[in-house]
Amino acid sequence: MKRVFSGVQPTGDIHIGNYLGAMRQFVKLQDDHECFFCVVDLHALTVPQDPKVLKEKTIELAALYLAIGLDPKKVTIFVQSHVPAHAELAWLLQCITYFGELSRMTQFKEKSKGKESVSVGLFTYPDLMAADILLYNTHYVPVGEDQKQHLELTRNIAQRFNNRFGETFVVPEPMILKFGARIMSLTDPTKKMSKSDEDPYNRINLLDDPSLIRKKIMKAVTDSESEIRLDWDKKPGVSNLLTLYSLFTEMNVEEVENKFKGQGYGTLKKELADVIIEKLAVIQQNYKELSRDYVLSVLKEGAQKAEAVAENTLKEVKEKMGLILR
Repeated sequence: MKRVFSGVQPTGDIHIGNYLGAMRQFVKLQDDHECFFCVVDLHALTVPQDPKVLKEKTIELAALYLAIGLDPKKVTIFVQSHVPAHAELAWLLQCITYFGELSRMTQFKEKSKGKESVSVGLFTYPDLMAADILLYNTHYVPVGEDQKQHLELTRNIAQRFNNRFGETFVVPEPMILKFGARIMSLTDPTKKMSKSDEDPYNRINLLDDPSLIRKKIMKAVTDSESEIRLDWDKKPGVSNLLTLYSLFTEMNVEEVENKFKGQGYGTLKKELADVIIEKLAVIQQNYKELSRDYVLSVLKEGAQKAEAVAENTLKEVKEKMGLILR
């Protein structure tokens, strides 16, 4: 059985872009793959965090993994920092990664732009991501389009290690949706929907209440025309709403265009809000029914299962690099 790994940061509020772009794939993969899904709390530390908030968001995200339909009997769900091998392998991989490679990462350039100082952790973030993936001899990584460059670096690092020290790592393949991998902001559809955007109306969070979801959709940016059609160059706002409707209903875009042909933007927005509210209601109800103790027990068991796999990989890497084992 092929192995899958992916992770989400426990920062901000998890929104429909995270869900449609990656997390919904997790559920579809769990029946015919060996899956490891991680709450990547160490990645969150690359920028300042409130410790109390980070702890709560870590548990919230783990609960959302369960609420969207992940079954802990089928998949391994754990917190990154609970498996020390992630940080240890990250250091070893940093030692075979080139400064120039990390300097070219567009996410680092974007996140550090205009700041007087940034952490070294933000710069070396891709090595920790590579460690996350390579520890589990991962075949497939379901990620959003924005992580494609980091995954290419992971592949390069794996191949470099294998060439230098002998066959060790599986070289992973990205699983990026052909349609819907990049959900755009409701307030500025030329930008990606983001947890870090200061305007909360840019996104719909998985735990938003129905009235707020409807308010956000009705306020979503469109254009001065009235025709409902997919045209990302001329009508990015409407195209974003059509994409969301298509993804939530699993209708193709042409069907959605035909459904709303001759109707106004208000009708599209109203029906889209109805669909999103209905779909998220199931997740929200599942979330409410989960106890904190149960979520923590799932994470504890998941960490034990993940650590057993990760330690074997780390041991092999250390031996091949010339480190003496205890």
